[in-house]
Amino acid sequence: MIYFCLGVGLLFSILTRFLQVRHIKDMVTLMFRGKSSDAGVSSFQAMSIALSGRVGTGNIAGTATAIAFGGPGAVFWMWTIAFIGASSAFIESTLAQVYKEKQDGLYRGGPAYYIEKGIGWKWYAVIFAVATLLAMSLLMPGIQSNSIAIAVDNAFSINPYITASILIAIIGIIIFGGVKRIANVAQLVVPFMAVAYILLAFVIIGANITQLPAVISLIVSSAFGADAAFGGIIGLAIAWGVKRGIYSNEAGQGTGPHAAAAAEVSHPAKQGLVQSFSVYIDTLLVCSATAFMILFTGMYNVVDGAGNTIVSYIAEVPAGAGYTQAAIESVIPGFGAAFVAVALFFFAFTTIMAYYYMAETNVAYLIRGKGKKAAMFVLKVILLGAVFFGAVREADLAWALGDVGLGLMVWLNLIAILILAKPALRVLKDYEEQKKQGLDPVFDPKKLDIKNADYWENEYNKDKDKMSS
Repeated sequence: MIYFCLGVGLLFSILTRFLQVRHIKDMVTLMFRGKSSDAGVSSFQAMSIALSGRVGTGNIAGTATAIAFGGPGAVFWMWTIAFIGASSAFIESTLAQVYKEKQDGLYRGGPAYYIEKGIGWKWYAVIFAVATLLAMSLLMPGIQSNSIAIAVDNAFSINPYITASILIAIIGIIIFGGVKRIANVAQLVVPFMAVAYILLAFVIIGANITQLPAVISLIVSSAFGADAAFGGIIGLAIAWGVKRGIYSNEAGQGTGPHAAAAAEVSHPAKQGLVQSFSVYIDTLLVCSATAFMILFTGMYNVVDGAGNTIVSYIAEVPAGAGYTQAAIESVIPGFGAAFVAVALFFFAFTTIMAYYYMAETNVAYLIRGKGKKAAMFVLKVILLGAVFFGAVREADLAWALGDVGLGLMVWLNLIAILILAKPALRVLKDYEEQKKQGLDPVFDPKKLDIKNADYWENEYNKDKDKMSS
């Protein structure tokens, strides 16, 4: 899966002529344009929902784990997969917009929808929907709640059962409020916590600024096996960097398209570009903040594939969020454990919200008639149960279940977006041509010979007239 993700991302980077570099300006400006409607959310809200899924425990605990088992070089490969993966995020999110539907007055879309409409494989779409439902409601939430419970216990000595109970109460209030409430919470909480976390990282870096050349050199040399201490684990550096990078930024995984489809835009490429930028925010900013805090302060250990210790700089701290807590404590005593616990709480609980939204979208795909309301209620109960279970179980079990869920989705989605690359590339070309003409791009699937883009063919102009009136 690791090599497949890298290969697909590199292929899309070449086919799009590295849009992740060429269109950075558009990515930023489009993020703040557009408004929500009765059916959809704004581009910023859609990106916030996607970032809710991306910015989670992987950014704090996952980055630390990558360093522990892959060495500092793993950070370089996390950056690499983010850069390459931004093109995959564009393709899948653009496809989600092209083939989205309006169901019960709300935009719905994602891999199951573009697989059925774009490829015509209903059976494959159902498999993806079921796999995503299983992953998002049952397998993945436990990773987030487990990390919250461990961090809160370390910082405040609160029993995991108490943390789990509080967590499911808060999440329950939000997810029972529907998509709009999820979007509203996400657009407030995610940017605030991300900015606060990055600012703290600058404080830690500033206190150890003389280490900057050495840390950058260590990351790059370790990534290619040139560092004496970490030269023997270059394979682990690549594997852990890419593995945790994929888990964190979710490019090509099939999660981001669910939120992308909910956005109110005039052209699918617009939201594709916005979603690409969210990959940069996740990895190049938030994951890097964690990595730099740990490496600048030297608060980490590294073991090889056989469990042998390569370097040991910190005693009796398990790999994970504890490294980040120790790094902050070394500069601001008495603050690190509490701050990381609070940051993890907000990052992880917004991720669980995003998981629910993705699961709900796939229930909406699978069940279109009677019984949908009951199915949605059952989904909420199952997800809250998984959150509680994950919080009180061992971390290894939570991460193992999460990896299974992630693997199912990645394989199914990457195959689908490879098959559907041509229509996505036509959409990008159309966007670029209209921009060259000085136009605000508007999508017309008939002009591009894209079939089954039902919303754009039948309802877009009606919705546009309603919004203008």
